[in-house]
Amino acid sequence: MKDRVYDILVIGGGINGTMVARDAAGRGLSVLLVEQDDLANGTSSTSSKMIHGGLRYLEHYDFSLVRESLREREIMLRTARHIVQPLRLILPKISGSRPAWLVLIGLWFYDHLIGHISLPRSSRADLKSGPFAQGLKTHVDQGFAYSDCWTDDARLVVLAALDAARRGATVMTRTRCIRARREKQFWRAGFTQQDGSEFEIRARAIINAAGPWAHDVLTGVTGGATKMHLRLIKGSHIVVPRLYEGDHAFLLQNDDGRIIFVIPFEGRYSLIGTTEVVHEDAPGPVEIDKKELEYLCAAVNRYFVQQVKSGDVVWSFAGLRPLLDDGNADLASITRDYMLVEDRPEEMAPLISIFGGKLTTARQLAESVVNALDPPFSDLKKPWTGEGVLPGGEMENFNIFANRLVSDHPGFAMAFLTALSRRHGTNTARILGEAASEADLGQHFGGTLYAAEVDWLMHEEWATTAEDVLWRRTKCGLDVREAGVKALKTYMKSRN
Repeated sequence: MKDRVYDILVIGGGINGTMVARDAAGRGLSVLLVEQDDLANGTSSTSSKMIHGGLRYLEHYDFSLVRESLREREIMLRTARHIVQPLRLILPKISGSRPAWLVLIGLWFYDHLIGHISLPRSSRADLKSGPFAQGLKTHVDQGFAYSDCWTDDARLVVLAALDAARRGATVMTRTRCIRARREKQFWRAGFTQQDGSEFEIRARAIINAAGPWAHDVLTGVTGGATKMHLRLIKGSHIVVPRLYEGDHAFLLQNDDGRIIFVIPFEGRYSLIGTTEVVHEDAPGPVEIDKKELEYLCAAVNRYFVQQVKSGDVVWSFAGLRPLLDDGNADLASITRDYMLVEDRPEEMAPLISIFGGKLTTARQLAESVVNALDPPFSDLKKPWTGEGVLPGGEMENFNIFANRLVSDHPGFAMAFLTALSRRHGTNTARILGEAASEADLGQHFGGTLYAAEVDWLMHEEWATTAEDVLWRRTKCGLDVREAGVKALKTYMKSRN
């Protein structure tokens, strides 16, 4: 690849980087995307997995961000039908929580900030009886209901990368950009790969989408400078056995004013999060600590009959949110919006660094980034991702699609086909091939994971390790036991 010339180099394989690569490739630019680890290995696989307008941002008068997020929520519902699911959220009202009049005002704005929404509008919720009352303590007897969406954040990243690659982008994981220097209208960038090999390319522009590492890339890799800084905030989540029946989620108001989500997760579990803890060290892997675990358990135990304790946790994960440092001392008040920091000396190759951002607005962010590349690219095609369907989402209605898939494949268990189609949508048929039942899909590693899907993930979706498969491409790690993990590692090694 020495001296190969690309229009843009994207550094970072999270949601922002993959969305930028997708948008740019679809608008006629040649793209190289590099990620130092696996796709979505950092922040983009450790979120609360919500595609939402940000109801609580209204408290901080961030109306423009909420409006943009609500519009993006509608777009994601249309363009990723298999992976973005409507979700009804219940906001219980208990003593000490936000007053009812304030919540009602907030919900009215949430329903009307954009002209048309496809989801059910907000309403009062009777929590004394009925489907929303199941599992709650008796003193939790009133509340509110509103709508948002849920997704698998890591799979959303992979689908964006897959779409970028199908449109001509080159995607390289386990590839670290170690230097980049301007040579007039070009950048010369050097990389090192997991096996220790190195190579160089030239690019007409660089997009720094490194998330928590964005400042390090700007100042260390490219030799740039900026007055903008990131606040790294650790957010942790826990997964426990299902706390209640039903497809609805809860938005719990904690006694310190913070909000905790409780979301149905992978059928048999509940996802609980998140915390907000300032991270002062360099960006890198983080884990939940004892204090955070106790905090999440205590928040949930105020509301639910089934009490959660540390021994109930079947999985936990934590990540760093790179928030734009706006000088606000209150962590909850720090903006979730983004800023594009542009470095474009006259007649020199540009560098655009992304500071901040959130999962929901990544598509719009990417469109803004690519728009900013004119100049030097004056012949860009028009924006297209507002209508462009992500791979697997080529359907009008997911439930109709899933029911048809079940009827067309009577030899498979419905639960298996539903899980597989949630991950792959219309690509499910390509994974099933000519198989007549699960037994025809090759080695079974546990849960809904079979060799046929592993082959797809390795050959089509850049999975190289068991962790890539079990926790980012799928969540089968919840159901695959130790022997299955060992067998998966052996199998993947044999297929490399």
